[in-house]
Order: sequence, then structure tokens, then C-alpha cells
Amino acid sequence: MTVSTPARITTREVLAQLVDELGDAVSTAAGDLAVVRSDRSGHVSDAPPIAVVTARSVDDVRAVMRIATSTGTAVVTRGAGTGLAGGAIATGGEIVLSTLAMNRLLDVSVDDELAVVEAGIINADLNTQLAPHGLWFTPDPASRAISTVGGNIATNAGGLLCAKYGVTRESVLGLSVVMADGRLMEFGHRTVKGVTGLDLTALMIGSEGTLGVIVGATVKLRRLVTGAVAVLSARFATVDDAARAAAVVSSAGLRPALMELIGESAMAGISAHLRMEHPGGSRLIIQTDGPGAASEADAIEAIITSLGGECELSMDPAEGERLFSIRRAFHPAMAALGTVLIEDVCVPRSQLPAMFAAIGEIEKKYDVIIPTVAHAGDGNLHPNFVFEGGGADGTQVPADIWAAAGELFQAALRLGGTLTGEHGVGLLKRRWLRDELGDEQLQLQRQIKQVFDPLGILNPGKVF
Repeated sequence: MTVSTPARITTREVLAQLVDELGDAVSTAAGDLAVVRSDRSGHVSDAPPIAVVTARSVDDVRAVMRIATSTGTAVVTRGAGTGLAGGAIATGGEIVLSTLAMNRLLDVSVDDELAVVEAGIINADLNTQLAPHGLWFTPDPASRAISTVGGNIATNAGGLLCAKYGVTRESVLGLSVVMADGRLMEFGHRTVKGVTGLDLTALMIGSEGTLGVIVGATVKLRRLVTGAVAVLSARFATVDDAARAAAVVSSAGLRPALMELIGESAMAGISAHLRMEHPGGSRLIIQTDGPGAASEADAIEAIITSLGGECELSMDPAEGERLFSIRRAFHPAMAALGTVLIEDVCVPRSQLPAMFAAIGEIEKKYDVIIPTVAHAGDGNLHPNFVFEGGGADGTQVPADIWAAAGELFQAALRLGGTLTGEHGVGLLKRRWLRDELGDEQLQLQRQIKQVFDPLGILNPGKVF
């Protein structure tokens, strides 16, 4: 495939083409440009982009990509900007293509348990619309109230329910994707099974805007879970004890809907933030659901008490909500302490105790405290590095913090884990990608990127 290089063109000419084609969908307002220079990672780009284009239809997206290809202009696709890896941040000379206005639920099939949606629909809004049909979309990132389904797909987002109900990949049957040159492609199917050709749907999931622009999806749904819900709150003297108990629960073949581990320093920070009593130690908060919720909770309680945990079991929904509000307070509690680098590694569930032990060693070596919570049911940890100040924008991570984070990433890899379980690579983890993939696989992935995006205009500088 031969690709001609576009003639050099000024950003003013690019902007003129965008306005001529898309009119008031194009914004150069200072406030709009400022917003897209950052996301929830705290990283801020060094310059504003050319414009923000708020696409209202697939045709709008195709028009932007045709202009981008003809002029050789980079495009950063953006949903709600809730990412934590800098994956949707734009800088000078780039176009931001927002899919937020493409937010419709297009079709629901109760019989086939699927829905067709536009990329900009908010995760929680989708479930609100599905509830009258007795259905739900199971991916549940912590940002579900504000994050888009398209963004969830672009990062293969996880959440609290993944151990039982799967990450986003398990809930996507097909995708509508606008390619770099403006072509519209339909990947996947509406059927439960489908093995015709290569699975380009799976390739797009987690590609972080580097292979195409996701404009719509056919998603797999589940029937709403009915019956009782049981919640257990267990306190352990140390985080190692709590991690070991979580690993034993998983190895026993039990699959709670949620199993969240809050480390010692994380629990102390949350308690101070919420002004609640903290008796010390770490905590496991576990929820079981479905017809076997009560019996499964009893089995988990027996494991916890046999391992020295102090456990309380409740079937009261209000009490369950109160307990999980403690876990949800983690990020606000850390933000109240200073600037936060929120990290994301994942290890095999059996290695969860070893990973917490490694974090403890890194804390000692660098004389830092790394408050950590984990989706213990699937081995996904969120170590947080809290520091004062930083660069002029208050977000630049100090060298010693990056050094500690780098050792933490290496520890996860040694334990058979991965650099990121759900946040993605984006800008923040590019330097460690080779450590996990190796030279040959990294080169292969770059070659795949070249096939989909021969001019290199899709989210440049991210991931690779």
C-alpha cells in the first residue's frame, strides 16, 4: 500500500476547512481548548490544540478524518476525558474530535440481550435506559456516572465487578469505526458466536484511539440480577493478611460480585477524610449477589474468620451502600493530601500477597507511603503516589516518584502481571511498554498501527 504524503498546510488553513465543512461544531474558544489539554491523570499538554470538533453524527466524524488525512493533521479522539493515563490529551497542531454529543441508544433487543449505542453515551445513562427492559451493561468503571461507553471500549475499562462479570471486552459484539482516511467500517456481529476472518473488534478494544475512531457499538447485555445481596466487611491486622484472604477466597472457587481490598495507609487516609473512627489495619469489602448470595457469603465468612479476620455480614442494602461508599472515598481522600499519581497494575490473583509485599519494600527503599486499594477479585491494584507541588502546573511527577513507580511496575511483571489492568498506556506508561511486550512484539504492534494509520495521525505519541 502506497501512501502519498500530504502537502504542507498551515493550521489556519486546516481550521478554515473544518469550519467550512462542519460550521458551529468547531470551537476555538479558549476554555474549550484548555479542557482538552488534560484528563484525570493530572498531566497537562504543553500547548492548546487547533480546535475541538463536537461531532453530532458519523458523517461529521468522517468529514474530520478526511480533512485530517488530506492535510496530514493529527486527531485525538475524546469522550468525557475521565482517563487516568493521558490517553486523550491534545497539544499544539492537533484536532480534538469529541464524540460526547453522539449519545443515543439506537436499538435494544430483549430477546437477543444486546443493544446498539453511539460512542458518546454515558455508561450509567445507558443502564438507566436499559433498566425498564430488565437488562444491564455490566462493565462498571468507577467513572461510570461520567465516562462514555466509547471511552470504556477504547481503554477496555474495568471496574469493581470484573471478576464475576468481565471487563469491557467481554461485553462487546461489534463496533462501528471510522478509519484514518474517513472510511466507515463495521466490525463484529450481532450473534453470540462469530469467527469469520480476523477478530478486528477485539483488536480495536483497548487500542486507545490509535487505530480508528469508535463511533458506535453493539454490546452484549445481561438480565438484571434479582434476589438478595450480601455484604461482608472484614478487618485484618495487616494488608498482607487481607491479600492472603482474598487469594484464598478466589482459589476456593467462590466468585463474589465485588471484592475490594483497602490497604492500611489507604484506610487511614479514608478515615481521616470521612472523619470516621479507624481501629487500624486493612479491610476487605465483599459483595455476593444472585440466588446463592447468602450461602456464598457464609462460605466467604468462614474463610475470613479462619484466617484471623474480624468479619461482619449484612443483608441490608443500606448498610452495603454505606460500606462501599468508604471504598469510593479513596480517591477524594488522596486528592485532599496533595498531588496524586494514580497507578494501575494487575497480577494473577494468587500473587496478590506478593505484590503487596513488593509495594512494602518499595515504600521502605524510597521512604514513601504508597496508599493502595485493589479489585482483589481480579488482582488489579491501584497504588497511589501522593506528593507536594511539582511543575508550574502542579502536576509534574518528581523523579524519585517515577523511580519508585518504575520498580513497582517491574515487580508486577516479575510476578506474571501487567503494567495496566484497566487505565491503559496513554502517555504515562509508554517508557515501560517494551519491558512487558519485548522488542519483537512491540515492533509487530507498531506494524499493525501502520496498516490502520499509515500517516500516523491517530492519537500520535500515545501508547507506542
